[in-house]
Amino acid sequence: MLITVADVEAQAERISGHVVRTPTVPSPGLSALLGVPTTLKLELLQHTGSFKVRGATAKLLALDASERAAGVVTVSGGNHGIALATMAGLLDIKATVVMPRSAPAAARSTAEAAGASVHITDTVEEAFALAGELRAAGHTLVHPFDDPVVVAAQGTVGLEFARDAGELTDVLVSIGGGGLVSGVATALRGLRPGVRVWGVETEGARCMTEALAAGGPVPVEVSSIVSTLAPPSVSPLTYEHVSALVTEVLTVTDAEAVRGTLDLAQHAKLWTEPAAGCLLPAARLVRERVGADAELGLVVCGGNASVPDVVTWAKDLGVY
Repeated sequence: MLITVADVEAQAERISGHVVRTPTVPSPGLSALLGVPTTLKLELLQHTGSFKVRGATAKLLALDASERAAGVVTVSGGNHGIALATMAGLLDIKATVVMPRSAPAAARSTAEAAGASVHITDTVEEAFALAGELRAAGHTLVHPFDDPVVVAAQGTVGLEFARDAGELTDVLVSIGGGGLVSGVATALRGLRPGVRVWGVETEGARCMTEALAAGGPVPVEVSSIVSTLAPPSVSPLTYEHVSALVTEVLTVTDAEAVRGTLDLAQHAKLWTEPAAGCLLPAARLVRERVGADAELGLVVCGGNASVPDVVTWAKDLGVY
C-alpha cells in the first residue's frame, strides 16, 4: 500500500521543531549552466548534513517505551547512521550503527562522537545481516528505507519543495534504497500532479533500475564509490512507490557523480557529496529530453563528503 500526502503531513507535524525547514532557492549558476531555470532544495543544510534526519527522527519519536529501552540498530553507508546516532543521543536512546567498510571514515567518527556504538563489516550485505542478528537479539530496528514512517518523513522534503518552489516541470531525486524518492514523489505528485519526478542512481548501484526491469526487488552487486546510494537491494515498499510515481530512473557513472559534485561547488557554490552530485549529469539528460521549456528542481540530499575524499575520487576516476 502506498503512503499518502496525509501520511507525509502527519510526519511533518511529528518532526516539526526537531529538523530544519531547509531553504528552497533558485540557482542562477546552475540555471546558466543547464540553460533552463533550476531550483534547489538544500537538504545538505540539515544539522546532520543530509535529509536522513527526517526519517530517523520520525521513527525514533514513534517508538514506544519498550522499543526505546531496547536500544535501536540500523545499517548505513553514512548519512542515516549519522542522523540516527545524533537524534538517538538527543532523545537518550542507545544506538548501534552497522556500516560497511566502504562508508566514509568521517561518517563513522561522527556517529561515534554522537554516542552510538559503531560496528564495521567488510560488505554492505554483511552489514544488513549483522543488523538482522542484533534485531533478533532484542534491538529495535530503524531501517534506512523499508519503513512507511521513514518514507513518509522523507517525503516532507517534497512537501516543503512543493509549497516553497515556483513553477517546476521536473524534479530530480537521488536513489539509494528509494526512501527519499518514494516520499518526495508522493508529496509532489499529490500537490503538483503535473510534475515529473526522476530518480538517479550510479551505474555501480543500480538497485532500483534492476528492480524495475525484474518486476520487483532483486539483489545487486554493488561497486559504486557512492556508499550512501549503495544498498544490496531496494525494498518492496520503495519499489512500489517508484514504479507507480516516478517517470524514469536514470543512471550515471561514478566519475559523472564526482564531476557533478565539483560542478555544484563551482556553479552553485555548494559543497555536496556524490550522492547529490549525480543529479547534475542527470539534469542534463532531462533537459535534453524535455527541451527548453523545462523548469528543473534538484533535491540536494546531502553534503557529508570530506575534501580529501572528493579529491581522491576525482584523481582515481580521472575527473580532473
